[in-house]
Amino acid sequence: MAFALHINMERCTGCNNCVVACPVDALELHTEDPVTKEKIYKVKDGKAIILDFNSELCAGCGVCVEACPYEVIKLVGPWESRAKARKVEA
Repeated sequence: MAFALHINMERCTGCNNCVVACPVDALELHTEDPVTKEKIYKVKDGKAIILDFNSELCAGCGVCVEACPYEVIKLVGPWESRAKARKVEA
């Protein structure tokens, strides 16, 4: 089952709590210079804070969501697209 994360990088502080909490290592936080448009990032101290997410590893457990003190991460799964489809049909 495929899961995705909605990540609000405007709120992310780069605290690394989500990365440490993830039991399957689906998240990786690092900095990059120069800034690229290929990843989700926030610029801090002139470098890009990048939070990489591997959807193939994600188990959908939600531990990263609970670990984030800033409510940056929202877990999204297949159920959301079905719910949206039902609303469109109605």
